[in-house]
Amino acid sequence: MTMRIINLDHISSNPLLPEVKEAMIAAIREDYHNPSSQHKRGETAAEILEKSRETVAGLINASNPKEVVFTSGGTESVNHAVKGAALANAKKGKHIITSNIEHNAVIRSIRRLKGLGYTVTSLDVDEYGRVNPADVADAITDETILVSIMHSNNETGTIQPIEEIAKITRQKKVIFHTDAVDSVGVVPIDVQNMGVDLLSFASNPFYGPTGVGGLYVRRGTMVWPLIDGGVQENNKRGGTENLIGIIGMAAAAKIAKKKLPEWLAHLEKLKSKLINDLPKHIDEYIINTPPESSLPNLLSVSIKHIEGESVMLMLDDDDIAVSTRSACATGSLRASHVLISIGLSHADAQGTLVLTLGQDCGEDLARYLAIIPKNLKRLNLY
Repeated sequence: MTMRIINLDHISSNPLLPEVKEAMIAAIREDYHNPSSQHKRGETAAEILEKSRETVAGLINASNPKEVVFTSGGTESVNHAVKGAALANAKKGKHIITSNIEHNAVIRSIRRLKGLGYTVTSLDVDEYGRVNPADVADAITDETILVSIMHSNNETGTIQPIEEIAKITRQKKVIFHTDAVDSVGVVPIDVQNMGVDLLSFASNPFYGPTGVGGLYVRRGTMVWPLIDGGVQENNKRGGTENLIGIIGMAAAAKIAKKKLPEWLAHLEKLKSKLINDLPKHIDEYIINTPPESSLPNLLSVSIKHIEGESVMLMLDDDDIAVSTRSACATGSLRASHVLISIGLSHADAQGTLVLTLGQDCGEDLARYLAIIPKNLKRLNLY
């Protein structure tokens, strides 16, 4: 009998919640029309779209649902925020501030802007992967138009002091974007309290469909659309909306808002148990995830004297899915820029496994811990 596959890579992909599947199937059966059409079927679809927008906006406590722009996922949301804000505010200046541990969606968006004459200051982080807000303040010049610092890191789980940074950017009148793709629906997110101007997020971290995301744009923030065409999304993104996906996202957002305290407690309990049990099974390792201010569902562990991808493939043979770094960086032979930035050697960085937990994890961790010593022995380490 085939053993059930254990998913300890929830940050790459989450299963759809049953209620989300049902909502999307029901929407397919309804055969909704184009929300931009002006006949009755189009008007009905437009009403469903705006109702979904209200629900999603509620998950992040946006003051107005129209501040949420639906996108094709986290990557587009980040691109829209970074490039859109830079292009819209180029007359003021062309200086951008970011950090050394950002996701490739930010890194490559900024790299593209550098080719258009923008200058960039990339800030160092401490051993926990945190940006010092004072460094942000010191880096701001009269030419600075955008600060982009991620809310949580997808490789270490580090949560940044976003509210402190936002106080600085507000005082300096600089647009502040945060990549919260791995945070929304995992930890409480309140854009009012955070004070950010732009926030990127996606549906799949809170068990919604992949290929659907959102960009929060605080009212009054200048951002150019990246996709020109129709007047959809309040003139911020052309193209017919993915209504079925958005309905699924809204269904997931509604559940996440209600169950987040319960989910959070479950994940924190699992993560704590995993940390406590690791020494019983692995001798030499480094935990890269900070003990405080980190995602409850992520643990980054660098095992000494191994190549992480080899262990990942062995675990895959045992029907256990883990990751070595961001799924978007898979295939790169270079050590993670995030882990190097927090002070790891290249050897230790290459021996890293990233475990991300979900609501369906329970006894799965015991199976993982029981199997991994066998794989390490196969590498002649134990």
